[in-house]
Amino acid sequence: MAQVQRMSRLMVKTLRDDPADAETLSHKLLVRAGYVRRNAAGIWTWLPLGKKVLDNISRVVREEMDAIGAQEVLLPALLPKEPYEASARWEEYGDLLFRLKDRKGAEYLLGPTHEEIFTLVVKDQVASYKDLPVMLYQIQTKYRDEARPRSGVLRGREFQMKDSYSFDITDEGLAESYGLHRAAYQKIFARIGLDYRIVSAVSGAMGGSASEEFLAPAAAGEDTFVDCPACDYAANTEAVTFKLTPVSEEHGAVEELDTPDTPTIETLAEHLGVPASATLKNLLVKVDGEIVAVGVPGDREVDLGKLGEHLAPAVVELVTAEDFEGRGDLVRGYVGPQGLEKVRYIADPRIAPGTAWITGANKINKHAKNVVAGRDFEVDDYLDVVVVQEGDPCPACGTGLKMDRAIEIGHIFQLGRKYADTFGLDVLGQQGKPVRVTMGSYGIGVSRAVAALAEQSADDQGLCWPKEIAPADVHVVAAGKALQTELALDVSEKLGAAGVRVLVDDRAGVSPGVKFTDAELIGVPTILVAGRRSAEGVVELKDRRTGEREELTVDEAIARLTA
Repeated sequence: MAQVQRMSRLMVKTLRDDPADAETLSHKLLVRAGYVRRNAAGIWTWLPLGKKVLDNISRVVREEMDAIGAQEVLLPALLPKEPYEASARWEEYGDLLFRLKDRKGAEYLLGPTHEEIFTLVVKDQVASYKDLPVMLYQIQTKYRDEARPRSGVLRGREFQMKDSYSFDITDEGLAESYGLHRAAYQKIFARIGLDYRIVSAVSGAMGGSASEEFLAPAAAGEDTFVDCPACDYAANTEAVTFKLTPVSEEHGAVEELDTPDTPTIETLAEHLGVPASATLKNLLVKVDGEIVAVGVPGDREVDLGKLGEHLAPAVVELVTAEDFEGRGDLVRGYVGPQGLEKVRYIADPRIAPGTAWITGANKINKHAKNVVAGRDFEVDDYLDVVVVQEGDPCPACGTGLKMDRAIEIGHIFQLGRKYADTFGLDVLGQQGKPVRVTMGSYGIGVSRAVAALAEQSADDQGLCWPKEIAPADVHVVAAGKALQTELALDVSEKLGAAGVRVLVDDRAGVSPGVKFTDAELIGVPTILVAGRRSAEGVVELKDRRTGEREELTVDEAIARLTA
């Protein structure tokens, strides 16, 4: 027996016009179709239809997590400061954390993620290698104080998330747990109907080593990823690498050039009549207060996000005019790596040993050419730090990469022993000695998946949900008259008794046109209309996605929908 929802009793208010502040398709349609309502910036109420979709996604997630042997728990959202202070994330998260104090002055936060707390739970509950491996998960509300919450439920300050954690004795065990989660995620996203890509990623504030993102391609996506048209390589732009290939060429001696009023790459290239790619751009930053130079080809930009990920947890910031004071080797607009004193030099792999460049001569209005990496200056660290561009070579096969926008719907990490080291998570090993546990962390944005599905599946008429997560299986529309309403309710009860989830529009005083428009907007996969041939016992079935229509007798329609 499945529920029959009557729209005459359902709290749903559809809108004809888009909300004035809505930018993305999902934001517009979820509000217009009566799935969510805004309370404040980044804070949303899930109305009955929206809650059903949210719960259906949670159900699929639970089923697949349970299938790999994970156990569900529920941790608090209000968390003490001390564990996050111990892991350094109290500071690393910065303004993203919601921080508060109780009446006694003790400090707390609203959890953005729960690695620390899960580690402490397992430390309290697990004592021996015989108790491992163990995988724990929860579906819970998370909080992040986003500076610019936008795009409806895509980027909120409060959101639903499934986070799970694996605990193993060995790295091989961690790899197995990681693989189980990866496969479970593939099943979850396939079941709920999302088109997705698995891409290499960076770990960021989560820490750890191996990391992959699950991305749903969508125009509203805030993530940019690349994929290769010739092989299976795909990566978040922050994770794209470039192969370091030393060059064996002869170059002339360094030659100083008179280049008045050319402090930028553009003015230098124009003055010398050379492409910007022939020049070496040197960006000065401060890393935990120390000046560091970053070298990239002149036609490329430094990706400060990638640089920050490479150097984390150090704080990276741009230099200011005051930082040049008292530094004779730092000539603003004319910096070159060959004359820097006590400055760490980081370079993109494109600045390979043996490559020659035009760069600053460390003198006002002067540049130098034939400045060769490895001969005239040394690179302290090679890091992939340029902003990736379409057409950059694939790290796997060399083909030009393509770029696309996507929504991050999942992220999996091999954390290793970062949090186990912080909190001393050891168990008694087979040899009777303490063994440090290794961890994995795995997240799915449950509420974000609702928006991602809306972005991918909607059409010009409205939402168009996959059956697995739709708020109902069939939307029955009574097209006006008493006989049609009676038939619609009778069909709905028979379908419900057979286990079909039904939403029936039995509203009195609402025109057939409005009901049909709402049925398209709400997006249930199948629409059954009790219309002009109701007296003959004939109804119309419509496939919401394809628009295909078919007239059937009531018995035929019920048989079709319950098959």
